[in-house]
Amino acid sequence: MNCIIIDDEKFSREVLALLILKSPNLVLLEDFESAIDAIKYLNENNAIDLIFLDIHMPNFSGFDFIKTIKNPPKIILVTTDKNFAIEAFNYDFILDYLLKPINEERFQRAVQKFTVHKEKYVKQSSLNTNLDIKDIYINVGKRLIKIDISTIKYIHAKGDYISIKTDLTNHTVHTTLKKMEEKLPSFTFFKTHRSYIINLNKIIDIEDFTVLIGNDIIPISKNNRPILMEKLNLL
Repeated sequence: MNCIIIDDEKFSREVLALLILKSPNLVLLEDFESAIDAIKYLNENNAIDLIFLDIHMPNFSGFDFIKTIKNPPKIILVTTDKNFAIEAFNYDFILDYLLKPINEERFQRAVQKFTVHKEKYVKQSSLNTNLDIKDIYINVGKRLIKIDISTIKYIHAKGDYISIKTDLTNHTVHTTLKKMEEKLPSFTFFKTHRSYIINLNKIIDIEDFTVLIGNDIIPISKNNRPILMEKLNLL
């Protein structure tokens, strides 16, 4: 994940750069002595995920920077005054603050907070994308066949192929269960077993470690059963 440093103190920039170098998830693209120079850079580069921002800078402070920039990436503040950091939490894009002199363990905790936030955002974005999916296309011979995903009862993996059972037909496709799982909305489809994905809306009943869909009995693994129970609307 790409980051930049904005700090008028050279020593502070060097310390941050060294700590970033030790962090496998971060890539330092630039460091800036001036917040104004950083604004110019950000106006031309939109691939920045995180900014380490000093609050106390002459002429144009970190707060001036915050108020000026549009659609900022996430920010971790760097400051000598904890009170200023607390004030800055009025902005939802500020994740954390680091007090100078910067402690490596505290730095890593702040970065971990950013990493967790980023992973949640990516996961949610993926889920939101899946919410819009109404159908999928599969290769059968030389044809592309559209399947309305609401008609899918379950998918069964058989070696290098999967069998897709719908309300009307069955289709066999050369692909993996994992790839199919990635295409389906997780709020509707659930992997009950290493070889099965089911449509939760098609369940007729559940008994012990099996689920009935249509006339077919689908296994539920011991580990996946409690997760399935959490997904169901139980009385």
